[in-house]
Amino acid sequence: MKFIVDAQLPKLLARLLRDLGHDAVHTLELPAHNRTGDDEISKISINEQRVVISKDSDFYDSYFGKKEPYKLLFLTCGNIRNADLLQLFRRNIAAIELELSSADVVEMNRTALIVIQ
Repeated sequence: MKFIVDAQLPKLLARLLRDLGHDAVHTLELPAHNRTGDDEISKISINEQRVVISKDSDFYDSYFGKKEPYKLLFLTCGNIRNADLLQLFRRNIAAIELELSSADVVEMNRTALIVIQ
């Protein structure tokens, strides 16, 4: 699966996803780095069929308004230590892959994955 990790999340998340066998980039790795705008992130997501991972509700609103980005993993876990976030992904990666294989928007909080229709 291909991911793009938004600026407010740690670069370590992209590294973890790569270690787990995924194609993942962080906005820091893009030409404009963390100044890459949401529209550009959505374009990259669509062109490269990457799931955007973000805590930014603008992506959530954009998906339901314009069907952009390609797919979204919307994190609603609030402020969370990086180590806890990485553990959350390790614990849920199989379910994330499964849900995003058929759903376009999945919300993840500290205790559940929720498919958004």
